[in-house]
Amino acid sequence: MTSFPSSPMKVDRAQRQRREIKYVIHEDTARSIRSYLSSYLDPDENAVGKVDNSYDVQSLYLDSNNLHTFYAAKEGDRNRFKLRIRYYDNDPNSPVYFEIKRRINEGIVKQRARVRREAVKSLLVGASPSTDHLFSWNPQQWSDLLDFWQLVERLEAAPRVHNAYLREAYVTPGKATVRVTIDRNVRAEPEFGGELGTEFRRPVELFSGVVILELKFTERMPTWLIEMVRGFSLKSCGAAKYGDGVEALGFHRVARRRTGFEWGHSETAAATSAPWLDASAALRNALGPTRR
Repeated sequence: MTSFPSSPMKVDRAQRQRREIKYVIHEDTARSIRSYLSSYLDPDENAVGKVDNSYDVQSLYLDSNNLHTFYAAKEGDRNRFKLRIRYYDNDPNSPVYFEIKRRINEGIVKQRARVRREAVKSLLVGASPSTDHLFSWNPQQWSDLLDFWQLVERLEAAPRVHNAYLREAYVTPGKATVRVTIDRNVRAEPEFGGELGTEFRRPVELFSGVVILELKFTERMPTWLIEMVRGFSLKSCGAAKYGDGVEALGFHRVARRRTGFEWGHSETAAATSAPWLDASAALRNALGPTRR
């Protein structure tokens, strides 16, 4: 029988469906926006009590040998996705998050499963996902983990880039209909393993001298947020941490590299037909259309 941690599960207030608008701004503007936001939003749960309401975000991006997800974004595919493993520290007891971030036309859909850190390496060498891999049981997260791994198998995706930054984050109380993040010190380097470290050896710095502001909202943009955009004369633009990271590092440094395993040859690998996907069909159907 699967055993899950008995401690209360931390509430994950990530917005599953939302709109996102990005801006590249200067530090003095970011500080003024921080002051403006204090009248409408609270620091998010990860930022409470921290200097400047900021915390470290670490991501390990997975992609195919020919960087399928990178090129889908570069070519402006309106229906695309990214695969990443997100974590916030190097504590072996902390969960990590297997995430699919989909762009569907103008909207964002984010699937996110909390996974035990010790399960990461076995999954990355081809183990079939199991409920034992979840940090705590949740049917939606189990379905999200299966969806993540179906895409990994389809692309034969593997670790490519380690990305990190300092995130200042604010959110509306309750349902978190609005979330605003301010990201600094963005850096990236090639990564082909699954150690999930927080240290860098020779990273490249991205967006040097500027700050990335993101507005994320699940309903219509509120009037006060529109007024903020107009008042600070903000102009939306692209700022893709993974895509810009690949370009800064160089395609040749992250594509078609040996990643430590060959698909279908791991001792723990399932067949490409992935029988666990068949076993999960009833669960995915039961969750219905609300799961997107």
